[in-house]
Amino acid sequence: MVGSSQATAQVSDRLISRAALALTGHKRRRFVAEVTLDLCDGNARRSEERFGWSRKTAEKGMREKASGIRCLENFAARRRPAWEEKHPQLALDIRDVVEPKTHADPELKSSRRYANLSAKEVREALFAKGYDAKNVPAERTLRDVLNRMNYRLKRIQKGKPLKKTKDVDAIFANVAADASGG
Repeated sequence: MVGSSQATAQVSDRLISRAALALTGHKRRRFVAEVTLDLCDGNARRSEERFGWSRKTAEKGMREKASGIRCLENFAARRRPAWEEKHPQLALDIRDVVEPKTHADPELKSSRRYANLSAKEVREALFAKGYDAKNVPAERTLRDVLNRMNYRLKRIQKGKPLKKTKDVDAIFANVAADASGG
């Protein structure tokens, strides 16, 4: 019978662990704290051994429960910093390479700038400036960086000439006659 109660305890421990995984943020910390207080006598180390939870999470949850003050999550701060944030000088050099070949949105509907360069060409230009391969992002990453810097890598469409009408020759002859003295 002792083996049966031990198996039941293991099943209930797994069930409790899965229930904690279904929760997030402060709700999870509150649940972990309650289980730690009730089943582990408030010992965070014991709850870590028994359920596999982080000791820090259990301690934080118990502090929140005792004080009545909930800690706020800052999930946005957990993000990986953008490549250009980690390498600001190289981001400036990318801008120096791309800016001379950049054109504004032809319809002026957005602040996007269109560059007549590919990511591969920008990467080669950075190599020409003296950067080595380990300090320059891969082509795909560079494409993402350029998009975040508001450059769209797109060939610029050339202006198409208007169709020539019958009156064009007469108009140019008239303009030439006016310019020559008359």
